[in-house]
Amino acid sequence: MGTSAGKAMPLIGVMGGTFDPIHFGHLRLAEDMADALRLDRVLFIPAGQPPHRGVPRTAASHRLEMVRRAIAGNPRFVADAREVERPQPSYTVDTLTALRAELGEAQPLWLLLGADAFLGLPGWHDWRRLFELANIAVAARPGARLMQSDAIMEPLKSEISQRQVASGGSTSGPAGSVLLRATPPLDISATAIRGILARRESARYLLPDAVLDYIHEHQLYERS
Repeated sequence: MGTSAGKAMPLIGVMGGTFDPIHFGHLRLAEDMADALRLDRVLFIPAGQPPHRGVPRTAASHRLEMVRRAIAGNPRFVADAREVERPQPSYTVDTLTALRAELGEAQPLWLLLGADAFLGLPGWHDWRRLFELANIAVAARPGARLMQSDAIMEPLKSEISQRQVASGGSTSGPAGSVLLRATPPLDISATAIRGILARRESARYLLPDAVLDYIHEHQLYERS
């Protein structure tokens, strides 16, 4: 990606997940981080075959379409189908490597993670390489243990001590920084939503109406 002389490169965020289904918790985290980091774009990348957890209940094509409907109307948000289209398991390090090859070494990238995912990072495939490929922004509830130094165990703690920055956006380079950001609590989970829908209860106001309409149209998450 080239830029004209004197023009700053756009800042890009990467938001991965099964999105089974996508909900307001995902969207609010991305919006908050986009503002805090001054991101020009956030790529929502639904996992095809996630290696870190069980196979998603819902087909990848449905999860991708729900993402597209959820982010419609937000010019900063973009649906990216690369992991859905990949036949092998979706490792984050491979996705970031592909993005880095497309965008160039100078392109600032921010991987957006929730606190639980970040604390599990040492269990991810080739996890230390993530710091070479992107900056990492972690969303934690205010007062959460993640914001306290004794909450993070080695070897992750050492990485944070070397890489943590007080603010992100244009103050950081293309990769290698870690930002721990307190975000407004929005305690919504896809697991809880699937349970509500399986019981045929109302999930309204937990996820966008366009997503909920799609779920009902295709009879997703109904208990067989």
